[in-house]
Amino acid sequence: MGGEQNLSNESLSEIRQAEYGSIDISDDDTVIAKGSLDPVYESKAKILNRAIQDIGMGWYQWQLFIVVGFGWASDNLWPVVTSLILKPVANEFLPTRPPLLVLAQNIGLLAGAGFWGFGCDIFGRRWAFNLTLGLTAFWGLISASAPNFAAIGIFNAFWSFGVGGNLPVDSAIFLEFLPQSHQYLLTVLSIDWAVAQVICNLIAWPLLGNLTCADDAKECHRKDNMGWRYFLIAVGGLTMIMFLARFCLFKLHESPKYLMGKGRDEDAVRVVHEVARINGKTSTLTIEDLRACEPGNYTAQTDAAAAVRRHLEKLNTKQVKTLFSTKRLAISTSLIMLLWALIGLAFPLYNAFLPYIQSSRGADFGDGSTYITYRNTLIISTLGVPGALLGGFLVELPRLGRKGTLSIFTVLTGVFLYCSTTATTSEALLGWNCAFNFCSNVMYAVLYGYTPEIFPTPQRGTGNALAAICNRVFGIMAPIIAMFADLQTSAPVYTSGALFIVAGIIVILLPFESRGKAAL
Repeated sequence: MGGEQNLSNESLSEIRQAEYGSIDISDDDTVIAKGSLDPVYESKAKILNRAIQDIGMGWYQWQLFIVVGFGWASDNLWPVVTSLILKPVANEFLPTRPPLLVLAQNIGLLAGAGFWGFGCDIFGRRWAFNLTLGLTAFWGLISASAPNFAAIGIFNAFWSFGVGGNLPVDSAIFLEFLPQSHQYLLTVLSIDWAVAQVICNLIAWPLLGNLTCADDAKECHRKDNMGWRYFLIAVGGLTMIMFLARFCLFKLHESPKYLMGKGRDEDAVRVVHEVARINGKTSTLTIEDLRACEPGNYTAQTDAAAAVRRHLEKLNTKQVKTLFSTKRLAISTSLIMLLWALIGLAFPLYNAFLPYIQSSRGADFGDGSTYITYRNTLIISTLGVPGALLGGFLVELPRLGRKGTLSIFTVLTGVFLYCSTTATTSEALLGWNCAFNFCSNVMYAVLYGYTPEIFPTPQRGTGNALAAICNRVFGIMAPIIAMFADLQTSAPVYTSGALFIVAGIIVILLPFESRGKAAL
């Protein structure tokens, strides 16, 4: 047997520290297995992971936690807006196919996921991070003046283009500055996702509940239906405040691992030292630590010609191919895309038309007024807040981790949807919907945190974009199905429930468990 095999773990650690200075680059502390990526990048990424870990969770990361949370909030805020205004918009403009408004939203989300997701791996995270909220707020405010159904559909697609970039960009930024010990905060961030839904419904309840045409009104004039316009102004103004806070009050530094992946090692070291300074600490990381990972004949290509070649390389599929370069990476990428696709169809198929279903089913029980509908929607959304917090706790449990928690609560989401079809009273229907929203918020909290963890930094935006695109493409199918389905029956519920249960089973097949491991 070789000498190294007879050494204790402590001795091996001492040898590694002797070879790499203070940097521990052990192979078993990262999500993606050794050999899956470029070896030079792997070694440098582990050094940067250790440098971030040594700095720890400090003032810079906590500020980032807050401003990234604005993106999480926007990601849920605006799809909920579409769901809530769908009925009053349809009453006022009398379109032949009201679900086209949801279709316009999902087309915008799809375009945004692709553009911002792929783009942040090309032109960096900072521009995308700031522009997504700004565009959302601008078009959201403009949409309040929509003169007809076509206009509100176009404005919806425009604001959704900004919303679509939040998940791919913000998750990549936050994860790349997080020490491994605090990666669970990526799951906890979904508290903003859940709180945004509550705030949205709190704003909607008085405006849409009182300033909306009655369902039995023979005509619905603009002056009698101003609630949804005031609602868009309120939510658009809130998003503008979040954008200004992010843009004016916080200076975002480019991700060190993104810079390193682009051959800008000096800038990566500079950012690490700047983050350490903001946190009131110092870092021992030097450019020599990174260069020590390079083979003897390695030369960094930083001249103008190399820059041109790098820009040309952005036009090919190299970033995508890397995510399928090994068997385990290919399985992981394929399954996470399938998972996002199934949930992308299941969630909007039911949730986007929840006010419709609540109102129509409530009417059967004798309490389907607009006021009661939005009150119930607020109650349902409130249950999502503890769900997001529970997800952040469960993902760190050894026997559950990310995969176990995600699988269980995805299946439970589907089960509770089936249970809702047994409701014989409005209160029972409300109760089952609350259980559904609680479980779905745990599911989304884990999914939003787990997805970026299993992609390497140079391809993280691309991987997030692929997952988001699958989610949005299948999301486009939901309003198309709804246009031809009978919402007075339980058909959308059965379909949605089955998709959630299948998705929960697929989670078990994912090859990587990221609990307790640093993302590369």
